[in-house]
Amino acid sequence: METENTALTKFTDSKRKVKHLFALKKITPKDIEGFNELERDYLAETSAEILQQLKGDERDNFINKIAMIVPAETNSQIWEYNDYLISNAISNLMRAHGFMPDRTDIAKATGLSRQTIAKHLKEYKTHPEYAAELERFKFMAPKVLANVFKFALNGDMKAARLYFEMIGTVNKRQSGSVVNEQNNYIQINNTILSQENLKQLSEEQLNQIENIITSADSSLL
Repeated sequence: METENTALTKFTDSKRKVKHLFALKKITPKDIEGFNELERDYLAETSAEILQQLKGDERDNFINKIAMIVPAETNSQIWEYNDYLISNAISNLMRAHGFMPDRTDIAKATGLSRQTIAKHLKEYKTHPEYAAELERFKFMAPKVLANVFKFALNGDMKAARLYFEMIGTVNKRQSGSVVNEQNNYIQINNTILSQENLKQLSEEQLNQIENIITSADSSLL
């Protein structure tokens, strides 16, 4: 019983200290210097709950209040959450209305403030999470290329052309046909067409091959 009373007292003290902390206009690292592990955990949990409940300017004000004590990981989570809401809202609103929504429409759809939306869109490409997101897409690129290759093998000429463009085999220019360096080859029945074979062809022959692909591609439209 005594142990339970002690734990309850500590929890009550933690709630009181955190409540007093939230009454401040701005919370600084110095304000939580004397907090123990239990109090810091309760502060983090309470902050997360409050963030989920607040919207618009009130949410912005609370984030500004705790900005100096929030760990980098939490800042990343807030950015990812905002990015998810904003991108989904833009996508849904464009499907529904057929034009790019303004900040007011996005704010209504997400519960975020217009200021947060403007800041997110302005700083999007310079944010570290944007670079991390691009790396995830680059990581998936070989899997996408493999699927394109499968369609090409099954006779899909659009997929074949896209495959060649993706690996740099076909590079169409107004000045003529150019064959880029690559380490792949294609086999048509018993004939193997490699990079070395292509280098030996004349420009007229390369144009003929390209016209065949283009004609086959057009017939599928």
